[in-house]
Amino acid sequence: MSRNNGGSRDHPARRAARRGTTREAVAILAPVAGKARKQQRLDDEQSRAWLAYMRVQLRIVYEMNRQLQSDSGLSLSDYDVLNALSRAPAGCMQVTSLAATIGWERSRLSHHVKRMSARGLVACDLAPSDRRITEVSLTVHGRHTLVTAAPGHVDLVRRLFFDGLPAHLLPRLSEALETIYENILANGSLPRPANETELES
Repeated sequence: MSRNNGGSRDHPARRAARRGTTREAVAILAPVAGKARKQQRLDDEQSRAWLAYMRVQLRIVYEMNRQLQSDSGLSLSDYDVLNALSRAPAGCMQVTSLAATIGWERSRLSHHVKRMSARGLVACDLAPSDRRITEVSLTVHGRHTLVTAAPGHVDLVRRLFFDGLPAHLLPRLSEALETIYENILANGSLPRPANETELES
């Protein structure tokens, strides 16, 4: 049987992907995908910046999680929750506000704080002012655990992040990240944290 009809011919992109030539495969597949939906590619500088950011983000999250687990028995997610609560008045926040602060969906946070509560790191109670609202509070044990874990965490961030950044680039990096974050708050799907106001233009 002939295999030269259009429906059974092996697409060039599939052959490229099997050979491991990712760049060639992407270049060929883009117009194919474009038949269903027009796609806009990143330009060279945008691709460079995004790839650099993703490399840093993936690696540093791994290293922070590894260090916290090893030194304190905390996950990075635990640390994020404890750190946010430590900055809140009386160490207490409503679940919805806490989720917005750390950039999680409410359902994910609800499940996670229940597990943290079982370990004595936080307490989950109904708000006195509205019994329909759940509040999360930092316990004495949770605060002590955070204080104990913070120095090692800060040391890792300093060594892996700031020691690799020339001092003259730090203000520019901060400005760039703050601008990007504001754009995410303005155009993303999660609500703006209640304690953050829009940056002045």
